[in-house]
Amino acid sequence: MVRKNPIKIEDDRTGLDIQTLRRALLDNLFYIQGKFPEIATKNDFYLALAYTIRDRLLQRWLNTLQTQIKKDVKKVGYLSAEFLVGPHLENNLINLGIAEKVTQAVTESGLNIKELIETEEEPGLGNGGLGRLAACYLDSLSTLEVPAIGYGIRYEFGIFDQEIQDGWQVEITDKWLQYGNPWEICRPEASVTVNFGGYTEQYVDGYDNFHVRWVPEYVVKGIPYDTPITGYRVNTVNTLRLWRSEACESFDFQRFNSGDYYGAVNDKVRSENLTKVLYPNDEPLQGKELRLKQQYFFVSCSLQDMIRIHLLNNPNLDNFHEQWAVQLNDTHPAVGVAELMRLLVDIHEYEWGKAWNIVEKTFAYTNHTLLPEALEKWPIEIFGHLLPRVLEIIYEINRRFLEQVRIKFPNDDSKMSRLSIIDESGERYVRMAHLACIGSHHINGVAELHSQLVKDTILHDFYLLWPRKFTNVTNGVTPRRWMVQSNPRLSELITSKIGDGWIKNLQQLKQLETYAEDKTFRQQWREAKQAVKQDLANYIQKKVGITVNPQSLFDIQVKRIHEYKRQHLNVLHIITLYKQMKSNPNLDVPPRTFIFGGKAAPGYLMAKHIIKFITAVGDVVNNDRDIGDRLKVIFLPDYNVSLGQKVYPAADLSEQISMAGKEASGTGNMKFSMNGALTIGTLDGANIEIRQEVGDENFFLFGLTTPEVLNLKAQEYVPRRYYQSIPELKGVFDLITSGFFSHGDPELFKPIVDNLLYDDPYLLLADYKSYIDCQNKISQAYKDPEKWSKMSILNVARMGKFSSDRSIQDYCNNIWNVQSVSIKLKEYVQKAVQLSVNNI
Repeated sequence: MVRKNPIKIEDDRTGLDIQTLRRALLDNLFYIQGKFPEIATKNDFYLALAYTIRDRLLQRWLNTLQTQIKKDVKKVGYLSAEFLVGPHLENNLINLGIAEKVTQAVTESGLNIKELIETEEEPGLGNGGLGRLAACYLDSLSTLEVPAIGYGIRYEFGIFDQEIQDGWQVEITDKWLQYGNPWEICRPEASVTVNFGGYTEQYVDGYDNFHVRWVPEYVVKGIPYDTPITGYRVNTVNTLRLWRSEACESFDFQRFNSGDYYGAVNDKVRSENLTKVLYPNDEPLQGKELRLKQQYFFVSCSLQDMIRIHLLNNPNLDNFHEQWAVQLNDTHPAVGVAELMRLLVDIHEYEWGKAWNIVEKTFAYTNHTLLPEALEKWPIEIFGHLLPRVLEIIYEINRRFLEQVRIKFPNDDSKMSRLSIIDESGERYVRMAHLACIGSHHINGVAELHSQLVKDTILHDFYLLWPRKFTNVTNGVTPRRWMVQSNPRLSELITSKIGDGWIKNLQQLKQLETYAEDKTFRQQWREAKQAVKQDLANYIQKKVGITVNPQSLFDIQVKRIHEYKRQHLNVLHIITLYKQMKSNPNLDVPPRTFIFGGKAAPGYLMAKHIIKFITAVGDVVNNDRDIGDRLKVIFLPDYNVSLGQKVYPAADLSEQISMAGKEASGTGNMKFSMNGALTIGTLDGANIEIRQEVGDENFFLFGLTTPEVLNLKAQEYVPRRYYQSIPELKGVFDLITSGFFSHGDPELFKPIVDNLLYDDPYLLLADYKSYIDCQNKISQAYKDPEKWSKMSILNVARMGKFSSDRSIQDYCNNIWNVQSVSIKLKEYVQKAVQLSVNNI
């Protein structure tokens, strides 16, 4: 007898009914954490929930992997030294479309979903924009169903945790792995080995073919750890594969027995140090060596892994470039050009010309900087000592390349010198950007201005040689994390008017333009903004103990602390405004809360002085009773993705004030605008395109343009003239040098003052007057809430271009020639995966 309505029993691993989710949560607490509720910590409950969610994406993940290894599927290998992915739990709930059910199940289990989400330790695997961009791109690759693997390093200790002590930055070890990482799966069976040091030997085989053998001093093992990257409401779950270093032989039994206890584990220590920390200080020689070793290690591991995957379904590597598009995210992985040549020529015995054809058609290179010092160069002595065979390959690449240059530009020795991979102008260096350019079929900048400046300046000779190689892909950010997750109130308001299609097609935000004229909608918009400002005000009170006025204009600058980003120009405005308020207590300006966040590189002393400058000015302003809550200055310590999710939605004003021609693109500028902040900025990076999209009237522009900057620098720029000719500016500097912000110590900020008055490499003083005038316009505009709200709505409505989905589609169409592949889910049953036992 067959039941008409059979009872459906859900699998605890995949089911989504509330009771199934509650049972799975308890099972994971019991069987994985080994805890029962009475003794479980908040972290135990978080881990149990994370494993419950991971179970529900594994079916998609494994189906994606099965699809990607097929012969006819071209994949993207995204090589990046940084992946600042942020916490995974909430992002996965949103992308899987199960946030509501899981929240109900957790709540009915007597737990607080928000507390569990906030318990997650953020992976500190990046320093700033470069790593966060890579993370946004992984999100979009999965959402667009593009087969891809992100490759990087599993740093045991990530970017340092920042504390502020007496106004100064103090670096604390980032122990992000101390309580485990439930999202990763270790794959030791897919480990590879990487050579370092030693020497090379030449030999001829039995067929009279010439070969080179690398005899290394030591060998390090690379162990892959895989993290699933979900797409939004699709079945595709791509992989972030991070490599950890390990000794091939962790323990020398003979040395231990002979009493050499430290020597017995020496290889283990040396090998594991390789992936200990993100960006070690590379001032000392040992730091430079470690940086180079890190880069070569993860690139070699990754290329070996791609080759292994390729050979699963292909007899050889002849068509490797047809199945892999490998993107170099800046110069950190540029050694991959030489390493793939080594693997093809030395290991797989390809003839040089055939191997080079594969290499050239495989790689593409993204340039992220116009700062010459950021284009990596490695001393020949260090490079040759660590990677002798790779250096030989580079020499040969360079020799053949310069022969082509000589043919095209005969008798032009200066051009040969400028184009050479080897810089011989003094101490000899390997120029990694040159290696990347020569070995890539496309070179792109990350904003229209940046891409043009790359062609005009730092890579001009390569552009003249290969103009067709150069293109632009303007950066973008994912709206899933930076709107839906970060700003649910605004997202729900938008969806209530135009539906939720905008989450996957950001251009649909255009439909909001008509609502900018709707007074009721503008009021709802202000209410959503005010609520999130109150949230940030509460966080500020809890974190730094300062009460701020949530009705004030939230003026925010959060990003890496660097002179070219000009946080100290912002501070000069704060002091100017403070002086005006002190001299005229009835000054009619809206209250402002200035909020800063960002980390200075440990060895960057001027950046650390800038942080001290911000906090010192804040100490005075925040405690001045005459000023009250009309003016506050806040420095939020330990800026990261989680903090960004609190800050971007609360901003009224976004500070994008770098000197024109220095910021490659920026992505913070996009996140602010997507959340309704108005921008004050120079014509730099993606600011230009944001202004074009949102309209000149909805953007506060100031400062010199890039040609004006170059013209001024070509003349004899004397910053002190501005100090002498602008009374407001002179008053600001005189107050600083008097010791007013340094407890009477006139020397404390002398490094900043002297740098600005006698050098000013980023033209703060030249832009000061324009900046102050623009800030005055902002104060006037903020007094009209209806007009401000309309400008805010239009900023959001016109940000469709700046989705990372558009950026990735540009890469797919114009650089990678990669197609999306839809993943068909196969139902998980034992027989289907050949896991049945005795056919039962």
